Amino acid sequence: MIVAIIVGLLAAGGVYLVLQREMLRIALGFALLSHAVNVLLVAAGGTGRRDQPLDGAVDPQTTADPLPQAFVLTAIVIAFAITVYMLALSVVGRRDDDTRDLSDAARSEVVASDDPLDVAEIARAYGAAAPEIHKEPTP
Repeated sequence: MIVAIIVGLLAAGGVYLVLQREMLRIALGFALLSHAVNVLLVAAGGTGRRDQPLDGAVDPQTTADPLPQAFVLTAIVIAFAITVYMLALSVVGRRDDDTRDLSDAARSEVVASDDPLDVAEIARAYGAAAPEIHKEPTP
């Protein structure tokens, strides 16, 4: 019962993180999902109720099956490689991103809004003094 709860919590947390927008959270969610699958495979192998296969005096019918353990070991290596690749993608994606901090994001929101451009407001967003605008009178 405890193993089922652990698998459920890991899977729920992994799905929640995978559905997020940031690549780092997606990579962490993938790692949680891979841990959930690994715990499920180890639990399905039944190693807790079997004997160790190392002693020659043990009956072969009661020894633990090594196949689920081999699957888990292979899954750990593959999940580690994919997680490292996803983390590298998140670093490269962050480097290619134009937004460096929240103040830059606020500036881009001012420029990208659908409202008519107000030069003084844009200048204040960038921390500059508002330029003098000389309008010619319309006849």
